[in-house]
Amino acid sequence: MTAASHSAAVVPHSGTAAPDTATAVLRSSTVTPAIPARAVTLLVVLTLVWGTNWPVFPYALAEVSVWTFRAFALPAAGLTLLVVARSRGLSLALPREDWPTVVAASFCYLTVWNVASAYAAVLLPSGQAAILGFTMPLWAALLGFVFMGQRLPGRLLAALALGAGAVGLLMWRSLPAYANAPAGFALGLLAAVGWAAGTLILKRRPPSAPALVLTGWQLVLSSVPIVPAAFVLADGPWFMPSWQSLLAIAYVTWMPMTIGNLAWFSIVGLLPAQVAGLSSVMVPVVAMISGAIVHGEPLGPAQLGAMACSAGALWLALRPAGR
Repeated sequence: MTAASHSAAVVPHSGTAAPDTATAVLRSSTVTPAIPARAVTLLVVLTLVWGTNWPVFPYALAEVSVWTFRAFALPAAGLTLLVVARSRGLSLALPREDWPTVVAASFCYLTVWNVASAYAAVLLPSGQAAILGFTMPLWAALLGFVFMGQRLPGRLLAALALGAGAVGLLMWRSLPAYANAPAGFALGLLAAVGWAAGTLILKRRPPSAPALVLTGWQLVLSSVPIVPAAFVLADGPWFMPSWQSLLAIAYVTWMPMTIGNLAWFSIVGLLPAQVAGLSSVMVPVVAMISGAIVHGEPLGPAQLGAMACSAGALWLALRPAGR
């Protein structure tokens, strides 16, 4: 497990800083002198496992409902990480002062994201659902400015503009699909907003636990409302899915959900929230390429232009400040 080797990536925090101190840290957090090599490695892992997740999603949900799938995948991924953490001698205890942050972030990101994004992927082609989900950096910048007074330097504003350009190019070609599935469009945006809110909550008061433990607990906690909901909302009789569905479910559970979320929370601990969000802009590129290979989804000039914008946004986001 490549990303697991970086389980101590989350920056320690005592949880007792005064609010004005925390806000000052947030306002200055967008200026970073250099990007750690570990973050770049984790970014590669994240891009590959999350990008290939989207075209596999419809296969994972071909025979089971969104609620049934999430009720299995979330606790399975979380418990896997907690078992790995315990086997490595890490304490699974979270400081009492970190619990409100962890619970709030788990709900905003993992619970909202996992339900909303899964329905969006069912209602829309996988690449288009990914585009909506990865508007997250735009929402993170907006929420950070409105609620926390964060201001972005010109470099990150330019990166956001390129990211918005990539989204615009892709959404322009996908307007008929969005018009035919407005619920999928709304759920894709809701997933992105939840992801952005959860990330900002974590950055405001970073928990002191290692990323391996933090990610495991967040996945488990996010399943608490989903598991009972599955018994009420999942339809159809109990049955054993086909081996193809089980294979897709296993891939999504232990690759993008387990390794991908571990890589993401490690990146969040290493980088400012807006930079971390922008670092994910290449995921839709992999999603588009793999969607074209697996499902024959379009890959023309608009998609290629969006890829170029995404690459430019990533370069600006990871470029050391001052250069």
